[in-house]
Amino acid sequence: MTQTTLHTLADLKQSGEKITCLTAYDATHANLVSSNGIEVILIGDSLGMVCQGLSSTVPVSIDDMVYHTRCVSRGNQDSLLMADMPFMGCAIEEQAMVNATTLMQAGADVIKLEGGSWLCPIVKKLSERGVPSCLHLGLTPQTVSMLSGYRVQGRDAASASRMIEDACLLEQAGANILVLECVPTQLARDITEAVNIPVIGIGAGPDTDGQVLVLYDMLGMTAGKSPRFVKNFMAETASPQAAVTAFVSDVKEGRFPEAEHGFYSV
Repeated sequence: MTQTTLHTLADLKQSGEKITCLTAYDATHANLVSSNGIEVILIGDSLGMVCQGLSSTVPVSIDDMVYHTRCVSRGNQDSLLMADMPFMGCAIEEQAMVNATTLMQAGADVIKLEGGSWLCPIVKKLSERGVPSCLHLGLTPQTVSMLSGYRVQGRDAASASRMIEDACLLEQAGANILVLECVPTQLARDITEAVNIPVIGIGAGPDTDGQVLVLYDMLGMTAGKSPRFVKNFMAETASPQAAVTAFVSDVKEGRFPEAEHGFYSV
């Protein structure tokens, strides 16, 4: 495979071929993922929960993110690397620029930020300075306390309309990718059709431009009950390599996600 770039993702959206994305937090898993057809690796702040044993992503620091981004970069073959900005990492514009710089220097190709249109000024400045961004809408784990838990977002007409507006404004500001987490299938479809940039979903139905899962979840290593949107690909395969290949195939061929993995408006 050749190196995956933003142009690659744009071409996939244009052609209708689905984009595949999995998390990785170290060199070994980065090699596993990137060697088996995954276009995008997310170095997610979910590492706080699956690697560090924390109860949320909030305590994850910029130093943690830089360390794991460096590790993933060393094991990556040809995937696009997307790294999370940690909690409050972009609360102040100057701080956001510094944090984005350190993550890019650690090996990230794209910086992912959680939040809506209030981030437009930061997204614009990042774009002007040559830093690609991915904006995370819907269920944003860093603000789970404000959301009163891990709840589906955008189920009523007013909040759905705001999310569509946020997506469009963020694209206009210079965002290169959107991630939608735990939003109704119809809303995810509407947002995907409303913007020209690639939209990657997790618990957002089958109509986004791509799908992402936490690697540990799709390998059946979830502690406790799995989220509704997760499928255990190891249950049907003989190795982690085969599980990743199956994920790629099922996403590309439209077999994942199914209706049982999605959410619907009330």
